[in-house]
Amino acid sequence: MALAQDSPGSILFSGHCYYNPWYLSRELRKLGWRADVLNWDEDPSNQIYYHGEDIRLDTHGRFPLLRHLAFYQYALRTYDIIHFSNTEGMKFSPLLERFFERRFSKGAEIRLAKRLGKKIAYSNNGCLDGVSQSSFAAWRTPPICEDCSWRNEPSVCADEKNLAWGAFRNRHADFQVLIGGNRADYNVDPRVHEAPGFYCLDDEFWNPDLLIPTNYRLPLPESTVKVYHAVGNMQRRSDAGTRRNVKSSHIWMPLIEDLKAEGRDVELVFFQDVPNTELRYYQAQADIVVDMLTYGFFGANVREALMLGKPVICHLRDEWLDQMRAEVPDYVDELPIVQATPETARDVLVDLIDHPEKRAEIGRRSRAFAVKWHSAREGAKQMDRIYRELLGRP
Repeated sequence: MALAQDSPGSILFSGHCYYNPWYLSRELRKLGWRADVLNWDEDPSNQIYYHGEDIRLDTHGRFPLLRHLAFYQYALRTYDIIHFSNTEGMKFSPLLERFFERRFSKGAEIRLAKRLGKKIAYSNNGCLDGVSQSSFAAWRTPPICEDCSWRNEPSVCADEKNLAWGAFRNRHADFQVLIGGNRADYNVDPRVHEAPGFYCLDDEFWNPDLLIPTNYRLPLPESTVKVYHAVGNMQRRSDAGTRRNVKSSHIWMPLIEDLKAEGRDVELVFFQDVPNTELRYYQAQADIVVDMLTYGFFGANVREALMLGKPVICHLRDEWLDQMRAEVPDYVDELPIVQATPETARDVLVDLIDHPEKRAEIGRRSRAFAVKWHSAREGAKQMDRIYRELLGRP
């Protein structure tokens, strides 16, 4: 497909970052970009987080390596920018990564793309991404790593592994996207920028007036205050006995049981590993959304809740907010998150339970904030500017 003469350029999003590249690419197309999404992930359990793709590379059928190599050649001819996402995700496919590493060296396919003039963008995805476990564990008020079951799994999280990835990613990326992350180790780099617009959603798909199908309606009275909490991969991410995890389930679950025992009309609405295309129906029925109390920022679940107009309780680390202010001061100043820590969680939650008018007001601000900063439409405007600057185009 030939680009229009006035097109700013072409982008391949290689690999998913939940559904963010999908909605971003659709809006970038409206601004004249050729923007395609490549899915090379063959793990069936991950597909519940993705909402669409333009190209899929798998290893089924005959001659998969030839198909992958053919696409790689096509990509080098077609796209100006390759935008990768996620720890260990800077690849065109795992099969191609192994092929180039065996015959040349790790990252050879990325270096070739750069030699041919392609710009490389990358999106950070959290605590494993370029920051050592030791650096993360140094944040003690409140502590983070003590809640994480992966702290003792070196195949997932370890200083050497995390820093090796950070060094690799920084050698190759021309621009890196971050949102509220830990500015330590390899995240201290002039190419790492706060760009909340990348982490975008469809504001109609997550609409506060969403019609709830009958089979998704919660069997709870309207008067009951519904407190929503969700965890992906909970069994793997939690201590088997205490349910302790970075999502703070070990705090929220017993707290809500205590409030019920005191006679409050409140109920936990908990889900794990539900496709987010369906999860939104349960999120939309919640009165309050509760999330991480020690990590220091929030992720996709909270962005979805904000877009649905829900009040959210979460811990925001002051130091990280100060770092964000250097690039996106209005984003930080307008955040409608209700702050809490493990010590204050009970009082903060009870205050929202007891004051429905406060929940409604925060919910209105949540929706306005999400539309302004995380709608695909606004995200495309921000990323359009970034990509144009990356290519040196007006």
